[in-house]
Amino acid sequence: MRANYSSGEQGRSFTERGRRAQIVEAAIEAIVELGYSRASFGQIAKRAGLSSTGMISYHFKNKAELMQQVLTDVYAAAEELVGARIDAAGTARDQLRAFIESSVDFYRTNHRQLRALTEIFLNERGDDAALPHRRELEGLRELLRAGQRSGEFRDFDPHVMAVTLRHALDGVALRLGVEPDADADLYARELATTFDLATRAG
Repeated sequence: MRANYSSGEQGRSFTERGRRAQIVEAAIEAIVELGYSRASFGQIAKRAGLSSTGMISYHFKNKAELMQQVLTDVYAAAEELVGARIDAAGTARDQLRAFIESSVDFYRTNHRQLRALTEIFLNERGDDAALPHRRELEGLRELLRAGQRSGEFRDFDPHVMAVTLRHALDGVALRLGVEPDADADLYARELATTFDLATRAG
């Protein structure tokens, strides 16, 4: 269920990619510390160690484009972890469990990134902001359809099940964000078991 979160970074020089990554990281810091509305280019430049906002404007034409890059980079990092775990799993049931458990693993170690995503989703209203989320949801729907075709999953609406699982994972992400010491392994196990029981045939 891998999705493509590339946004043309491959065509840029090593220096350009490094500078853009530096700006994205500074944007995450600014959003987490100040909130979306106060995370201006000036505040981001300060956290990136830049003398002016000109370097940010050179790489990103406006705040919306920079926020889109934040979304793309965070989703790509999650995909690298989650996709590898899914690829290593055999059956559709194992892949679903791998998706859930590796997603929670990512939440456990990326609290700042998740807080930044939440701020962006609450403030960016354009279709571009929702695109990475839609891609992930489509990948999850396809995993569920594949399990139905193989006979591992019962008959259900893949879209409804995917949305339900996505909201359940969002709840875990929010909990770990406000309670970092919560037992992430327990959340992962219980959620994986719940959706295994909800989806499996027989």
